[in-house]
Amino acid sequence: MRFNLGKKLLLLLAVLALSLLATDSVSTAPPPAPLAPPNPVLVYAGQEYYETGGKQWTRYKYSVFNMAEYPNEMFAAAPELPPCGTNTKSSRTWVDIYTQAGKRLYGFCTLANRDGLGRLWFALERNDVPPSWVYIELNDRKTNTKYKSNLAETTD
Repeated sequence: MRFNLGKKLLLLLAVLALSLLATDSVSTAPPPAPLAPPNPVLVYAGQEYYETGGKQWTRYKYSVFNMAEYPNEMFAAAPELPPCGTNTKSSRTWVDIYTQAGKRLYGFCTLANRDGLGRLWFALERNDVPPSWVYIELNDRKTNTKYKSNLAETTD
């Protein structure tokens, strides 16, 4: 059986069309997975003096500069995870403040959303000398992922 040039060209075009259709149907990829949040950028936000329990205190205030990059879901109540003390509806992600040497100063286990990252603090008695530098760790207990910040100063 002999093919003339017209039939060869028609066969070639049919094969190309079928291959394009087959390629289109298998090349559709799922959307990319969301990127993991970056490490927090901790910023010193000032001091506040107050009195409670008959003692004088200094509150050292901090904010996470890039808090908008953390999804609010990271701070949703997580009753399926271990409680924070007696609070069985504590957040999925807990935030702890540490000295540069790694000593824990304070923690937050009930932040309701990422906005809470703008109101972090720890307190010392007024005459106590603060550490020179602190950092925070966000512990996403659902994914078992920790996000460690930069070191931030404790004075202006």
